[in-house]
Amino acid sequence: MNKKVAVWLGVLCLIGMFVGSTFASEKILKMSTTTSTQSSGLLDQLLPQFEKDTGIKIKVIAKGTGAAIRDGQDGNVDIIFVHAKGREDKFVADGFGTKRYAVMHNDFILIGSATDPAAIKGMTDAGKALNKVATAKAIFISRGDDSGTHTKEQFLWQQSGVNLDEQSQTIVKKGKKKEISFKVPADSTAWYMSIGQGMGKTITFAEEKQAYTMTDRGTYIKYKYGKTPAVELDVLCEGGADLANPYGIIPVNPKKHPHVQYDMAMQFVDWVISDKGQKLIGDYRLEGKQLFYPDAK
Repeated sequence: MNKKVAVWLGVLCLIGMFVGSTFASEKILKMSTTTSTQSSGLLDQLLPQFEKDTGIKIKVIAKGTGAAIRDGQDGNVDIIFVHAKGREDKFVADGFGTKRYAVMHNDFILIGSATDPAAIKGMTDAGKALNKVATAKAIFISRGDDSGTHTKEQFLWQQSGVNLDEQSQTIVKKGKKKEISFKVPADSTAWYMSIGQGMGKTITFAEEKQAYTMTDRGTYIKYKYGKTPAVELDVLCEGGADLANPYGIIPVNPKKHPHVQYDMAMQFVDWVISDKGQKLIGDYRLEGKQLFYPDAK
């Protein structure tokens, strides 16, 4: 073998060993979370500080809560951070997660144009407000994406007293098609639109149609006060107990999926529910408005 070629091969081997050891030593935690934690900007506040404190990077996979929970069930991530408490509790009860840790809350709101054709402005009972939307046959935009927000919306329609039908829809997430089933108001084809999109796109579409929709308050604040041009839809129904929106974090169970990085997942749990993590959540503001309220302390 030519001496120069042998030298170059040796150098390349050394480089390969160095790069390999660098990647091997890099600590990366995979987390599925709801789009609202990402689109609100909260993770941009939390994750750089967590990495600074621990050296652990978090790879975020943002999607609807249903899809995030399925990531945990399939062992595709190490931890989930979502907002559909009933589904979270079932995730733990079924052995996919070790424990649900309360992190924070905000609330859901019904928003719409200032014309308010269903006359729901000032209401706190979201079920009754949706009943008025259905009676008026006013256009309503649903995420329709099996997210935590979509789950809450279906619950509120059940509370509304409106007759409901079962509907199936194919949604596409990360290039993958998925068939989901859910309840919709009966005989609502002319005014109820299920679009299979995240919260930001749903708000934008509702504004285009001058329609009603339901959103978490954090994403609404970002689109109303932190975006140019700003969304002009108004908050019309808020404050009722049924509109509460708690967020929980759950490490994936290593007994179910031995490859998950449970120790690192618990480092993030301990950090985000610590005084420091909770203060960062409580202090996070957008245009001077608080988006989330800490629940762990």
